[in-house]
Amino acid sequence: MDRLDGSAHLIIVSDLDFTMVDHLDPDNLGLLRFNAMWEAYYRQDSLLVFSTGRSPTIYKQLRKEKPLLTPDIAIMSVGTEIMYGESMIRDEDWEQYLNKNWNREIVTEETAQFPELTPQSETEQRPHKVSFFVEKIKALKVIRSLSERLEKRGLDVKLVYSNETALDVLPKGAGKGQALAYLLEKFKVDGKMPVNTLVCGDSGNDAELFSVPEVYGVMVSNAQEELLRWHAENARNNPNIIHATERCAAGIIQAIGNFSLGPNVSPRDIRDFQKCKVEIFSSGHEVVKFYLFYERWRRAEVAKNMQTPKLIFFPLGTFVHPSGVEQPVNHCIDVMARLHGDKQGTNYRIWVDRVSSAQVGSDTWLVKFYKWESFGEERLGCLTTVLLSSKANVPDGFTWMHMHQTWLEGSEPKDQTTWLF
Repeated sequence: MDRLDGSAHLIIVSDLDFTMVDHLDPDNLGLLRFNAMWEAYYRQDSLLVFSTGRSPTIYKQLRKEKPLLTPDIAIMSVGTEIMYGESMIRDEDWEQYLNKNWNREIVTEETAQFPELTPQSETEQRPHKVSFFVEKIKALKVIRSLSERLEKRGLDVKLVYSNETALDVLPKGAGKGQALAYLLEKFKVDGKMPVNTLVCGDSGNDAELFSVPEVYGVMVSNAQEELLRWHAENARNNPNIIHATERCAAGIIQAIGNFSLGPNVSPRDIRDFQKCKVEIFSSGHEVVKFYLFYERWRRAEVAKNMQTPKLIFFPLGTFVHPSGVEQPVNHCIDVMARLHGDKQGTNYRIWVDRVSSAQVGSDTWLVKFYKWESFGEERLGCLTTVLLSSKANVPDGFTWMHMHQTWLEGSEPKDQTTWLF
C-alpha cells in the first residue's frame, strides 16, 4: 500500500475466475490485453487488487497457469485474508478483527450435521473460512437451517453461496465487500483515498463489492444469474454499475471506457504504432510497446524490416544476457534478424509485469520489470533493467541504451541460445 506517495488515480478490485481470468479462452488474449493496458498506462499511479475466493495455495497455482500480473493487494479466501505485495505480507489486524464471535470448532461441529454438505479440499479450509459444495436444489434449505443452528450457538456468521455450488461459512464481518471497505478506510486514515475505484465480478460472492459506497462496478457479460438477480433486486437504479457486453477482462476494459476512468485502448489492440500514435510519453508504455513488437517479430506478424530495431537501440549499447554474458547490441540485432518468424503459427506470447521507473537524469530513465515468455507448456521469466534515453531524435522519443537481465528463480531454460531481450 506504500508503493505510491499519494492517492491512487484508480484502484481496480477484480475477482479472478471468470472475471479477470477467462478459463474458456485458452490463448488468454483478454487477460493479455488487460496486462498490456495496465502496465503501459496505470501501473505507475494506480493500484491493482485481486479479490478471490481462492486460498493462497490455489491462488499461487493459478498464477503459474495463467499470465496474471502481480497485484498490489490480494484479498483471498472470500475476504478473510488480505495480503500485500509480491511477498504477500499478511494483514494481521484484519484477521484479529475477524476473531470476534467466531469459533471454527463450533462451525465444523454444526456443519457435520448436514449430509448435503460436501467439504471442499483441505487447501480451501482456512482459519476464518469453512467451505463446502452443495447442490443448488438443496442450498436454500441448508443455508436457512444452518444459520439458525449457528446463531443458537452464539456465533455471528455469514453464509455465502456462489457459482451455484459453493457454500462458504465466514465470520459476519468478513467478505469481499467488508475487506474492501476496510482497505478504503485505511487509505482514508493515511490521507490517500483513491480518486476512483472500480470493482469487477461475475458471481454471488462478488455482490458485496458492488455494495461498497462510491465505487464504480462492472458485472462482466458472462456474470452468473445469482449476481444479476442480486443487482436487479438491490442496485438496478445505480448508474455506476453496469453489465458489460464483453467477457471477463475485456469487460473490465470496457468499463474503464464507459466510466471515463482513463485510457481504455490496450496497446495489444494497436497493430501499427507508427500509424496510430498514442499521446502518452512514458517509459512504461515504451517497454510494453517494444515487447509487443518483439512478440510480433517472432510470430512473423510484422514485416522483417531491420530499420525498426536499429532505431530503437543505441548502436554502441550493451545487452547482458541472463546467463551473465555481455553482448554488443549490434550482435543482438543480427541475432534478432535470424529469429524473425521462428514462432510463427504458435502460441508464443510475451508480457511484462511490475514495470517501475525512476528518472535518473534530465533525459534518462532507469526502468525495471519482469519480462515473461510463454511457449507451449514452458514459461520463462527474468528481471530486466533498462536504461532509456530521450536524447536521440527517434520517432517515439526513447532510445534503449543498455539492458541487463537475470533469471527469475525456477525460470531458467535448458536451452538459452534463443533467449533475446
